Order: sequence, then structure tokens, then C-alpha cells
Amino acid sequence: MLGRLWCALDARHRAIAADNLRRAFPEWDEERVQATARGVYAHFATVLLDILWMEGRPVGELLALADVEGLEHMTAALARGGGLISPLAHIGNWEFQGVATASLIGPVAVVARPLDNPALDRRLVSFRASTGNIVIYKQRALPQVLQNLHAGRAVGIVVDQNVQAKDGIFVQFFGRPASTTTVAAALALKTGCPIVPARCVLRGDGRYRMVYGPPVEWSGSGRRGDDVARLTQDIASIIEGWVRETPEQWLWLHRRWKTCPSRGAGVVVGAEGSLPVPSDLSEPGQKGVPQDD
Repeated sequence: MLGRLWCALDARHRAIAADNLRRAFPEWDEERVQATARGVYAHFATVLLDILWMEGRPVGELLALADVEGLEHMTAALARGGGLISPLAHIGNWEFQGVATASLIGPVAVVARPLDNPALDRRLVSFRASTGNIVIYKQRALPQVLQNLHAGRAVGIVVDQNVQAKDGIFVQFFGRPASTTTVAAALALKTGCPIVPARCVLRGDGRYRMVYGPPVEWSGSGRRGDDVARLTQDIASIIEGWVRETPEQWLWLHRRWKTCPSRGAGVVVGAEGSLPVPSDLSEPGQKGVPQDD
């Protein structure tokens, strides 16, 4: 009810969500578009209240609410040593999965952008770290990310939001070019660590379904730019599949296609043999940070 009230009052973002849905699902009629847009608000209101309820509760109580699938993919990847990259998306309740995962495989390092409100940011960081996780701010994060990978930890990176054109590449997402961070792909190619995507969706009965993997298969060709582009596209396609399964649980309110390719532009990558977007994790300011709506 709160989410639907929020939807009624937020005409601007409701219009963004509806426009995104029309373009992503051109076969849908307008009634389904509007119903899904309202469902997005209802879902994220539920997620917000769930997070508030979770604060301070034992992790065992949280895990009792979840069905876990594919954890063997995580444990097998970590057993190799050298850590792993876990691409994440703003779907379902990614915060629930973050705090719950630490009790299953040990502390996880999570790359995040600080909230604009310092008090809310401190509260969210405290929640994320409550089960031992390590929160890494994107500004100058690359050394910390590499350190955690070398320590054998999983590093979670949200990769489903728009970035400025100079800080990513354009890949196909719902049939449209979407400017996308290449950090997950570039780190995997740089370190050789496996990639295990993870998501956590809310089921109709109120329980959570936490899914890990399967790992993304990849091999380097020696042409780093091509490899990064191909792997980034593979990850984007996986996330698109998740969204198609539960469209009302993804953040359609975000302008995912805000950055448009210039006329005649193709895939944009870094120089041959370089890490394409170190600015995403190492430079100050907003470079590589997913943009607001």
C-alpha cells in the first residue's frame, strides 16, 4: 500500500518506469505496462520495510527466510584461491543477499557508491557490515578490491546501472545500446578470477530465493579490448534474463539508457593491453559511478 501511494505521488519516476517498460517489452499492452510500473513501487516499498525489519536480527533468523540455490558454485570458485567477482543487479533484495551470504561463505567485499545523506549512508554501511562484510567506496577502490581478491574473498559489484560514455562501453540490453561498466570483466581478465553472478528475488509467499551462478565461462584471446567487450555483454545478457523473469523486481525507475552512443559509435574500449576503465574504481569524483535518473 505504501509503495502504491509512493507510485501515485511520484509522477516523474513513474513515467520513466513506464517508458522503459514500453521500450523493453514492445509486445506488452499499456495495461500491463502500468500494472508492472505500480508493481515496481510496491516491490521496493516491501524491500525497504524488510531491510528495516532485518536490522539487528541474528543472521540465522534471516537465513530461515531464504531458499539457497547454487551455493556450490561459490564454494568451488573460492576453493581455487584468488577470490571471485560476483556481478550484482538492483533486483529483488540485493541487500538481504549481501548480509546473508557472509554467513555462508565468509565475509564478502562489496563495492558501493556512498549515499548523498551521510547519516543514512552510515546506517546502511553498518547494516551491510553487520555480518562481517567489507564495504568499499568506489572512489580509489581498485587497490582494496585487488587486496580482497588476493585474500581469497568474493567481491560483489553492481553492474546494471548507466555510466557515462567515457567510463564504460555500449552493450545490448533489451535490444538497446546501454552504457555499461566494464569493471567486472576487466578485473576478471586482469586477475584470472572466476565470475559468479548472484541475485536474490522475493517469492510470492514472502520468502527469498538466493541464487548463485552458474559461473560465467570465459577465456582470453589476447585482445583485451575485445575480451572485455564480449564478457561485459555476456554479463549484461545474464542480468537481462533475470529481469525478464521478475520484471516488477528490477529498478525500472532508473534511466538505464540515459547515456546514448554518438553517431556511428560502436563498442568503446580502452587501449589494447590496458585495463579499460580503471577510473571506475580508482579516480575521485563521479567517474564510472552509475548516474542518477
